[in-house]
Amino acid sequence: MKLNELTITQAAVGLRKKEFSSIDLAMACLHAISEKEKTIHAFLDVFEEDAIAQAKQADELFADWNPKLPQLLGIPLAIKDNILIEGKRCTAGSRMLENYTASYDASVIRALKKAGAVLIGKTNMDEFAFGSSTESSAFGITKNPHDSNRVPGGSSGGSAAAVAACMALGAIGSDTGGSIRQPASFCGIVGMKPTYGSVSRHGLIAMASSLDQIGPMAKTIEDAEIIWDVIAGKDIFDSTTIIKPHAQEESAFKKLNGLRVGLPAEYMKEGLDNGVKDMILDNVKKMENAGARVEEISLPHSSYALAAYYIIVPSEVSSNLARFDGIRYGMRHADASTLGETYSKTRGRGLGMEAKRRIMLGTYALSAGYYDAYYLKAQKVRRLIRYDFDTIFNSGIDIIIGPTTPTPAFACGEKTNDPLSMYLADVYTVAVNLAGLPALSMPVGTVARGNAQLPVGLQLIAPMNGEHQLFTTAKEIEQFFSKVRL
Repeated sequence: MKLNELTITQAAVGLRKKEFSSIDLAMACLHAISEKEKTIHAFLDVFEEDAIAQAKQADELFADWNPKLPQLLGIPLAIKDNILIEGKRCTAGSRMLENYTASYDASVIRALKKAGAVLIGKTNMDEFAFGSSTESSAFGITKNPHDSNRVPGGSSGGSAAAVAACMALGAIGSDTGGSIRQPASFCGIVGMKPTYGSVSRHGLIAMASSLDQIGPMAKTIEDAEIIWDVIAGKDIFDSTTIIKPHAQEESAFKKLNGLRVGLPAEYMKEGLDNGVKDMILDNVKKMENAGARVEEISLPHSSYALAAYYIIVPSEVSSNLARFDGIRYGMRHADASTLGETYSKTRGRGLGMEAKRRIMLGTYALSAGYYDAYYLKAQKVRRLIRYDFDTIFNSGIDIIIGPTTPTPAFACGEKTNDPLSMYLADVYTVAVNLAGLPALSMPVGTVARGNAQLPVGLQLIAPMNGEHQLFTTAKEIEQFFSKVRL
């Protein structure tokens, strides 16, 4: 096995045993990038010199044995390009920020640097995280490593592709309505969206502030947990953050045997690809054989989740992106003689079609005469969706499962001219963000499409602050299901 194909856990053991160095590990990932990047286009910037320097520093720490060295020490990670790294370009996939250089580190970056992680580069993404395919990036589309004719998902498609193609051992993404879990499903890796507030958003270029959450992307559940454990916790720079749930003994959490699992009836209806459905039901049987009690449950307001999401998100987008006007932030169109021309020409050139669409939708929903009819009503529906989840978990259900996406990865260009169809790619994920719950996607098999075997993701949803139970359950499931690898 090549070094870049190792999991974080395997690499951490090898580094401590001095079977190889951090520089060896970084060079293996950089070599993989040089071989695959032209086809996949997962990265917007690669920090070769910095990565080697950080790896050298890690090797110096490994020279003297210390059992308390962080598990991420010397581990190459990729970072989604809406997260600030001091001195590095941060575009959020938009022409508007093409030449923006971050003046400080995001809180998650400070945590990763403190843990000794090697930051190998910034990954491609849908513009300002608006998308489900990584096709709306101003800097070109990213391809799925399993089939270069298909999308990797979005908006964290570059991060997912980088991990799936073994160009990094793990990655950081952001998830507003499924932007970690959906590409994780399409690319056959693990992607985890934490409880809202468990990871600081300080230094994240905002999309929808009441839903955005940074989270880990990795090859295994254990690897994702290692990353989450480093980045989670209270942060003085983000007033919405909460204290990280206390890490109890593993025995404190329920295993599959005796676990009560809820399977929403609404997630298994029309619109779900037959191959994906069969894969999910097959894996449900395996869970039952392992001792889990799988029960059909109902989330009655889930059918309204997508509609509510696409009112709330554009509304927050219209507010958050108002700052990018060529005056306060962002590029400025040079050929403008008035303030109005500066605004219109700058935003017209600097923002892509999906960004403009969401700004206009959000401005409309917040306008006088429509606020109550749209935005306020959507927020009421959001509360009902949260109530549905609370009711289920209060009834004794430990974990909710279902498909992460309704289909496997779709073809490049298939949905670019059909935004409603694109939005449906997140139909099973947006409710989790509206409710603020933790959830993850893990690979549980593949389905044949053409000449390719495309990954299928299983989504697990836990109660608020239920990350430890989520990881415990997922690791148990991982023992029974084969993991998708390139």
